Parts: sequence; structure tokens; C-alpha cells
Amino acid sequence: MGDKETSNHSEVTDFILIGFQVRPELHILLFLLFLLVYAMVLLGNVGMMTIIMTDPRLNTPMYFFLGNLSFIDLSYSSVIAPKAMINFWSESKSISFAGCVTQLFLFALFIVTEGFLLAAMAYDRFIAICNPLLYSVQMSTRLCIQLVAGSYFSSSYLCGWVRSILQISVTFSMSFCASRVDHVYCDSKSIEKISCSNTFMGKMVSLSLAVLIIFPTIVVIVVSYVYVVMTVLKIHSSKGRKKAFSTCSSHLGVVSLLYESVSFVYPIPPSNPELPKMVSVCYILVTPVLNTLMLRNKDVKNAMKKNPMKEKCYTLNVSPCLVFLASFMSYISFRLSLEE
Repeated sequence: MGDKETSNHSEVTDFILIGFQVRPELHILLFLLFLLVYAMVLLGNVGMMTIIMTDPRLNTPMYFFLGNLSFIDLSYSSVIAPKAMINFWSESKSISFAGCVTQLFLFALFIVTEGFLLAAMAYDRFIAICNPLLYSVQMSTRLCIQLVAGSYFSSSYLCGWVRSILQISVTFSMSFCASRVDHVYCDSKSIEKISCSNTFMGKMVSLSLAVLIIFPTIVVIVVSYVYVVMTVLKIHSSKGRKKAFSTCSSHLGVVSLLYESVSFVYPIPPSNPELPKMVSVCYILVTPVLNTLMLRNKDVKNAMKKNPMKEKCYTLNVSPCLVFLASFMSYISFRLSLEE
């Protein structure tokens, strides 16, 4: 539909995802970078799930949660990455109206689910460190299944469905003046920018839903780790404290990476239009890769040693990820220097 002016959203049959505004020849480089990192997302997360399911030593509540985290990371990356890579080769760079709605809905759904699952993992660490003698009793198989099922279906999926439905209802009920979305995927903020309607209500709905959903999960995580820190500080031996903190370090790293990446997207000033896209790409593609690297603790490494092919795949994940980050940081610096 291009830049054709529209008076009502029902006339919009598709949107055009502008993506990164670079020279056409650089689209090949971007495609290769996306393909490389998405391949690492697939290898890392499928590998992690395979190791957890096949190694009896990892049949514990913590790894049960980590396996589900890998599944969610893989899911929300797969909602965005394949279409973004197709658009690097496509001249039209279009996505159907229904496809845009579906993409926004599923992405919001999986992000909300991950937040609730991280809260469940924080509770697991709280029980493991604060009540170690009762850990196997309190964190029973039944409770673990209930917590994960709650993350998927009751609490987070209910919240995710409500949040997603309200978000897309408000966003796509607006009238649109154009169909060119300045992003690599259907982002609600970018879609609001091409609306002819008053977007105040949409922004208030988005903010309210974010607070209502994110705040409870952050409270659970923070309260759990306050008790964890207080308990660890009471341990007299430095070796014991180090061992206790090591069981939480990977989870804290994943939590920090997710929330810092997401929170960084919104305060970015509009004078840098490419920077929000970069940050979005980082938490959609780079974060799932880094998660698999951070979650490689001693038990996972020992399990990988039993299968050299798995260990080789994980080792190959490290250097390309650093290359990707370095390339994109260079691109950001280049864009900012042009704006100056």
C-alpha cells in the first residue's frame, strides 16, 4: 500500500516495515548477521532443552525452569526474526494487517510469560538457599509443574492474553494516515506514530498494563533476593557464601539483561530513530543467546562433556555473538556520527 494516505484503518490491508535505513547493499550484511545470531538462538536454546531433558543429573527444579526459559526465548525470537530476515531481501518489505496483529500479540504474550517464569525461578532460589533442608519437600515435582503451568496458562498467559488483546484492540482500532512502520517488526509505539487518531488513550493503556504486569514480578524477584542475600551473609565461611551466590548468579544475570534491555528502549530520545531498533534487536536476538551462555554452570558443562557435539555447538556460539555485538555497536556509532 506504500505511503498511500488512509482515512480509516479498515482501508489498510498491509504495513511496510521500513527496518534499518541503510544503503541497499548493507541489507545483505544485516541479513547474514540476523541469520547468524538466529542460528545461535536455535542451537543454544534447543541444545539447552535437549541437555536438560536427556541428562538425569539435571532432573531438578532449577533446570526444569531453565528448560522452559529456553523454550520461551526461542519462541519470541522466532516470532520476529524470520520475517525480519525475509524483509531484508524483499523489495516491498510488507506484512499483512493480520500478520502484524499476530506478531504484536504473540511477542507481548511470550515476553509477559518470561517475566512470570523469572519470578518463579527467583522463588525457587529463595527456597533453595533460605530453606535448603526442606527444598526437596517444598519444591516438589507437583509444585514445579504448577508454577510453570501458572507461568504459561493461568497467571502469565491470562495476563498476557488480556494485555495483548487490550494492546492490539487499542492500537489497531485507530485510523492510520500511512502504512510505513519505522521498525523491523510491528512495534506498538511505531504503529502509533502513523496514526491519525489521538494516541493518548493507547499510551495510557500500554503504561497501565506494563505497570500492572511488570511490577508484581519485580516485587517477587526483589523480595526473594533480599531474603537470599540476608541468608547468605549469615554464612560464616567464604566458600559457603560463594557457593550460595553462584547458584543465583546466572538467574540474576538473565533477569538484569532482560529488564535493562526492555527498559532502555523507551527513554531513548526521538532524535536517534535507529537506536531503539538496535536495542530491540539486542533483546530479541542477542539476549536469548547470552542467556544460554550465562546459564552454562558446572552441571551443564559436565553434561555437555558427555556429548562432544553439544559442547562444540555451544563453543561456536561465543565468538559469533561477540562479532555481532561489535558490528552493531559500530553501526550505532556510525549513525550517531551522521546525525551530529
